Amino acid sequence: MDASFSRRDILSATDLRALSERSDLKGGLQMASHMGAIVVVGVLHALAMGSGWVIVTGFALGVLLNFLYAAQHELSHATVFKTRKLNDIFGRIIGFIQIFPRDFDQVMHFAHHKWTQDWERDGELVREPYTLTTYLLWLSGITYWRNRFFGLVRRARGVIVEPFIRPEEEAKIIRESRLHLAGYGLIALVALILGSWAPLTFWLIPMILTKPVHQLQNTIEHLGLSHEDDILENTRSTRANALIRWLCWQMPYHTAHHTFPAVPFWKLADLNDRLEAKAGEVHRMGWIEFQIEVIAKLRAKDESQYPMNEVWVVPRSGGRSMRVPAE
Repeated sequence: MDASFSRRDILSATDLRALSERSDLKGGLQMASHMGAIVVVGVLHALAMGSGWVIVTGFALGVLLNFLYAAQHELSHATVFKTRKLNDIFGRIIGFIQIFPRDFDQVMHFAHHKWTQDWERDGELVREPYTLTTYLLWLSGITYWRNRFFGLVRRARGVIVEPFIRPEEEAKIIRESRLHLAGYGLIALVALILGSWAPLTFWLIPMILTKPVHQLQNTIEHLGLSHEDDILENTRSTRANALIRWLCWQMPYHTAHHTFPAVPFWKLADLNDRLEAKAGEVHRMGWIEFQIEVIAKLRAKDESQYPMNEVWVVPRSGGRSMRVPAE
C-alpha cells in the first residue's frame, strides 16, 4: 500500500486535527508518573545499600532511567505538552540524563521519520548491516554506549560526519555537545570534591547495565522489515501489556506513530484501532519472540544477505501477528 495514500484513507483532516490536540494535563501526568517512579525507586535503592535487594532496586532504577528516552522521543515531537516551551525544557533535561543531546537526537530522529528504512538517509539506520556478532554487541549496549560517548566527544571537537546533519545545523549540534560535556565534567568534579559515588550509584551504573532491556524495544521497531517506502511494511508494533506500554510511553503502537507522528502518545491506542480497521493488521511481535527469531535469522546469514524489499523477521506462525486490542 502506498504510504501517502494510506494516510489520507485512514483519517480525515478533521479527525487528524482532533487526534493531534495536545494536553498539558495528560502529558504532565505521564511525566510525573515516570519521574515519580524514578524518585521512589531511587529512595528504595538507597535503603537497599548493603543488602542483596540492591540488585533488584538497581535493575528497576536503570530500566526506568533508560526508558526515559521514550519521553525524550515524544518531547522531540512536541506531543507531550500543549505548551511548546515545556517540551523543549524537559527534552533538554532528559537528553542530558540520557547522554543523548536533544538537538542531535531530534535532527537524527526527524531524518528517521522522513526516510524510514532508507540506508542512505534514515538517521537511525546509519550503520553497517548486522552480523550476529555486531547485533549481539548492540543488543548488549556495549556498542550503543560507545557510540553515545565517543560521538558526543567527536561532535564537541567540531567534527561532524553524520549525513543527516545539514551544514546550517552543525553549529548548534557542536555547541550542545560542548555544553553536555561541560555539565558532565562539573558533576564529576563536584562528586570528586565531595567524595560522593552518587552519580555512579544512582545514574550511570544502573542505566548502563540495564540498557539491554531498553534495546528490546529499540531493535524490534524496524529490523527485519522491508526497506521500501511503505509504513505498513517497514515498521513494526510491539505486543505489550499495559505496564510496558506505560513504560514506553505507548510506543508499542509504533506503526500508528509512524503513520501520524503528530498524534500524542496517549492517543495512539485510538489511532492504532482506526489504522487497523482501515488497513488491516499491522506487523506486531513480542520482545522475546522477536529476539528469538532475529537471532536465528542472523545465525543463518548476515542482514546484508536478506532481501531489502521483503519482510524477513516474522512470528514463527508466519505472516502478521494477531491483533491485540487496547486494554
